[in-house]
Amino acid sequence: MLKGFKMKLYDGMAKEYEKRHNELWDEMKEMIHAYGGKNYSIFLDEETNTLFGYIELESREKWAESANTEICRKWWHFMADIMETNPESIPVSIDLVNVFHLD
Repeated sequence: MLKGFKMKLYDGMAKEYEKRHNELWDEMKEMIHAYGGKNYSIFLDEETNTLFGYIELESREKWAESANTEICRKWWHFMADIMETNPESIPVSIDLVNVFHLD
């Protein structure tokens, strides 16, 4: 199952966002895989500070459970100062509709 989504960085935070992801905690990597995520990429539109994420999932239900993990909540809190978030530091993330795929 494929999942595409978008998020938004605050102005001037692109380099910091990339730095933090280049130093992604091992616990986060393990959690992503444990909850069925693989082939995860995030792209940046530098003109708008919009992030586009792509991840392959085993199931949406299993992935949704990852939001309840302590490490995920810790990561969200760590990232809240550089991107748009909802209450409790949850990133504002808008799912995108898959209109085409080619293997």
